[in-house]
Amino acid sequence: MKILLVGHGSRNKAGNREIEKFVTMWQSKNPQWHIETCFIEFAEVLIAQGLDNAAQGVERVIVVPLILNAAGHVKMEIPHFIDEARQRHPDVEFIYARHLGATDSILKILQRNLRKVLAKISMPDPKSTGVILLGRGSSDRVANGEVAKMGRWLFEETDHELVDIAFTGITYPRLETAVQRQVQLGMTQVAILPYYLFTGTLIERIKCQVERLQTQYPHIALAQGDYFGFEDEIYTLLNERVAEANGDTDNTEHRMMECDGCLYRQEAETEHHHHHDHSHKEAAA
Repeated sequence: MKILLVGHGSRNKAGNREIEKFVTMWQSKNPQWHIETCFIEFAEVLIAQGLDNAAQGVERVIVVPLILNAAGHVKMEIPHFIDEARQRHPDVEFIYARHLGATDSILKILQRNLRKVLAKISMPDPKSTGVILLGRGSSDRVANGEVAKMGRWLFEETDHELVDIAFTGITYPRLETAVQRQVQLGMTQVAILPYYLFTGTLIERIKCQVERLQTQYPHIALAQGDYFGFEDEIYTLLNERVAEANGDTDNTEHRMMECDGCLYRQEAETEHHHHHDHSHKEAAA
């Protein structure tokens, strides 16, 4: 058995290098596995080649998307390439594991990152400190809803009276609008939490936006948190996804990603001749 981890890929090569380092560390935590890596875009080894590489010399490949929210890449694109790989390698079983998702593990990371951000601005009163959860943004309302879900959970678990969501592209509201709203509602500090796994062009863009917003609101303390990166919870979630896909847990209903073999997806591909375009450039990593 091999595990193929599928990263998004970034124009910022540092982001891809972080994922490669992440995989090296994940492999060291699980020496019993053989883990390989590929990317959706902006990298040398893309999905088709990654699937072919992983299929060599094994009977089973577990494909694990290193992606937080299930949008087009998770629901349409990766399953499409898996279907093609099954045709090329009929003797290999390809199992599509679930994406990371909006879970208690992700909430723990957000809570920890929030505490770090508050420490930067000397632990202000949470009642006057707004929080903005900043996601990538998608044309998929379910994916955007997962960000909203985590925003609500964060509100439930903290004393902050104002927790908003915003997006860097594709959909709204954007960061500037969310900050403006919080200032108008009387927040004197704003904590901005990127809902991202690794660095990339969008993380650099967020940093520039926060710097610009600080000049626009000099009387407001703005502080930006870090992306998730190498937190233990991400490794644990991936281990759980592999165990589910391999049938090693009682959670058999999640043995494969629900979009793998989905008739809706197959019909959509037939109707729209699905291919990987870059209509999402505005929010590309």
